[in-house]
Amino acid sequence: MTTRQDERLLDGPLLPVRCRRCAAEVMVRKSSWEQTSIQWNAEAREACTGLDDPHATCPALRSAIQEAALNGAITVVE
Repeated sequence: MTTRQDERLLDGPLLPVRCRRCAAEVMVRKSSWEQTSIQWNAEAREACTGLDDPHATCPALRSAIQEAALNGAITVVE
């Protein structure tokens, strides 16, 4: 069995975004203004001070992602 490449990443790759509060860096892809994919690594999870629920997103990181999208640092694919 072969593994198929995720072709969505060709339109908009995961890009790094760093939280201003704790400096945790995650990889982010915005498929639309409403949908955000966040890829955490162990180092980012350990650094994050606002991640109380592992199924939620830290409010400070969410703000950094929104700012990155608004200023063009990450692309909103739409």
